[in-house]
Amino acid sequence: MKYLKFILAGVLFGIIMAKGEIISWYRIYEMFRFESFHMYGIIGSAVVLGILMVQIIKRTQLKDIQGSSITFNPKDKSIIRYLVGGTIFGLGWALAGACPGPMFVLVGYGYLSLLIVIGGALLGTFLYGLLKSRLPH
Repeated sequence: MKYLKFILAGVLFGIIMAKGEIISWYRIYEMFRFESFHMYGIIGSAVVLGILMVQIIKRTQLKDIQGSSITFNPKDKSIIRYLVGGTIFGLGWALAGACPGPMFVLVGYGYLSLLIVIGGALLGTFLYGLLKSRLPH
């Protein structure tokens, strides 16, 4: 029961993604062909909201669900890792036609072939966890 509010937030987020056409393969295709501002506007809004929320968390010292302090650690300034990671993420997004959030909404809409994509994403995450100590960071 204590996680019910998070499940409801996830369901609400899924409904918003569906109604905002964020899960539309056509909208994603338009974005990658630079034919529409729709997805760029949504992504840009998310970036601005993320910046605002990080500032709110830092200034009010909000706690996480367990009551622990939320900390932000400075990142390495190496741009290569961001370029490589972003390229891999973008290629996966383009090939799958969906980024990680909408994949679950698409499964809920009945596009069961996305279960293969979710399986691949989980396998990639698992393999990264196994190889993390051997990869350059």
